Amino acid sequence: MAFAQFSRISLSFGPRVILRDVSINLTGGTKGALTGANGSGKTTLLKIMAGLIPADRGERSIERNTRIAYLPQSLALRAGPGAPTVREEADRAFAFGYALEKELEDIGEALAAGGGGGLLERHAALQEKLEASQWRRRDARIEQTLLGLGFSPGDLDRPLGEFSGGWQMRAALARVLLESPDILLMDEPTNYLDLEARSWLEQFLLDFEGGFLLVSHDRFFLDAAVTCVYELFNGTLRSYPGNYSKYEKTRRGEMESLIARYEEQQKEIQKLEDFVRRFIGKPTKAAQAQERKKMLEKMERIEIPETLKTVHFSFPRAPHSGRVALTAEGLGKSYSNTVVLRGLDLLVERGERLVVAGKNGAGKTTLLRILAGADRDYTGSVKYGAGVVRSYYSQDTGESLDESSTVLESVEAACPFGLIPKVRDMLGAFLFPGDDVFKTVSVLSGGERSRLALLLLLLRPANLLILDEPTNHLDLRSKDVLLSALRNFDGTVIFVSHDRGFIEGLATRVLRLEAGKPPRFFPGDYASYMERITAEGAAEGDTAKKKPPVPEKAARLLARETEKQERSRKRRLEREEERLLGEIGALEARRTALEGDLARPEVYSDYERSGVLKAEIDSLTAEIEGLTGEWEALWIDEAPPEKAGQGQ
Repeated sequence: MAFAQFSRISLSFGPRVILRDVSINLTGGTKGALTGANGSGKTTLLKIMAGLIPADRGERSIERNTRIAYLPQSLALRAGPGAPTVREEADRAFAFGYALEKELEDIGEALAAGGGGGLLERHAALQEKLEASQWRRRDARIEQTLLGLGFSPGDLDRPLGEFSGGWQMRAALARVLLESPDILLMDEPTNYLDLEARSWLEQFLLDFEGGFLLVSHDRFFLDAAVTCVYELFNGTLRSYPGNYSKYEKTRRGEMESLIARYEEQQKEIQKLEDFVRRFIGKPTKAAQAQERKKMLEKMERIEIPETLKTVHFSFPRAPHSGRVALTAEGLGKSYSNTVVLRGLDLLVERGERLVVAGKNGAGKTTLLRILAGADRDYTGSVKYGAGVVRSYYSQDTGESLDESSTVLESVEAACPFGLIPKVRDMLGAFLFPGDDVFKTVSVLSGGERSRLALLLLLLRPANLLILDEPTNHLDLRSKDVLLSALRNFDGTVIFVSHDRGFIEGLATRVLRLEAGKPPRFFPGDYASYMERITAEGAAEGDTAKKKPPVPEKAARLLARETEKQERSRKRRLEREEERLLGEIGALEARRTALEGDLARPEVYSDYERSGVLKAEIDSLTAEIEGLTGEWEALWIDEAPPEKAGQGQ
């Protein structure tokens, strides 16, 4: 069985201790997550385990023939002339197979020349090893993996240098997965993946026969994929069985007693420091002051993990606006001959949290740019409601920051007066701890700029937030802070995110965009949307098995007919919704009037008259509840028309 043992690993950078006597064992059955605050040493530990950097001391023991593969957070792949295609980069995973095949050819030539001495046995053993590695199926596996990670069939033979850094990382991830190692080490593998690719990777890891240890800031992904969590804190490592949510629950329980001891120690420290400060210069008390000073120096300080500290802050109160935040009619957008959006109608009401979902290339970012006013080259119209003040965040927002200001100066300049006392807490929540707040913007990395830009935007009074991937570059704690603040925000949010846990915690309605298909709206949260989409996918799959493929022309006709039926169905549902809401409103008005009558002394003191009114109010309440149930179920229970190609 594959086995890797790391015992008493220690590493320091100058006076700073990164790892202190860390021990961990990985086997073929390990499905683990590595967590800890930013800068706690997670990446360093993974590199030591992968054999890329040495530790100061400790032992690294790997079972014979155990293969370990490592995916870093980022890497520079070869670009320019002679650079590999996407398919060729993935094919590098099979280098061992090419080596075996070459050895087999050499043995074959030796046998043909009359060689012996165990060559036949060696040839048979190598042949068996090659067959067991699925070497013959490598082309199919390459395509399956690359398509699962979001590449289209037309992408596979394009040079890798034509793709962005994020897509190059997907190709690198595909290569690592295709190596089929015994133990897989991955540092932030979900960073550049959309929801569909994350779901594919999640299923891959569930089916993976080897062991893995990964770092990720996606709680939903961790809960689905891992069965144990290793926390790195203050240089030491501790394991917790179960998924990430179970780890957090256990850790919170431990934190209660830790915080109590921490607070007691802080009181004691304060008392000792006060004594030293008051009496260190007085001859009669100087000896006692020195004694207390030594006690302070020897005291083992209790520390609270940054990942488990709770930070709360609220956005500035949203300016008042009308009921309708935004309307769009007939939106269309094309790039050259590619149609991204066509005929999109949209109405967003105050207080909604609308998530725009869909695969990469479906037009999510394009739509947000149009709604935010950043892109004016489109057809159709966008109108904002009365009093709407919008703020827009995108991944390049950080490029417009004042280069000469420090992080702290930037935030203090933008921060409302009432939030000034919380500035350092907010900066810590957005991963600017300690002296990092004194960095100038000019030296910040791309991720740091994005986090600072997001915080500055959230501090600006607005009632319509348009956010494109706001959780990128945030850790789990920062996402929780952002999610809590957005849920308490009294304005409207339109957003795109690839973090399913964040979406499920925030969205109240879903807009689904699909290339070549009309947009669809789904009321309710993201979990309800996923149930609906999954059920539709299963139904389509079953139908596809039973029915022959529809010719292209017929498919187009059916698609148009389906779209017409869908519009008709929506109009019918809207009329029915209007009728139900009208009836509910009339009944509620009648009930309110009766309750007003019942509150009059001359009525509630009359037993017979008040009894009649109560009975009528109860009857109205029951009728209202029944109609409300019909209204709530209207858009969920109403089955959509059959898909194109599913006709009888």
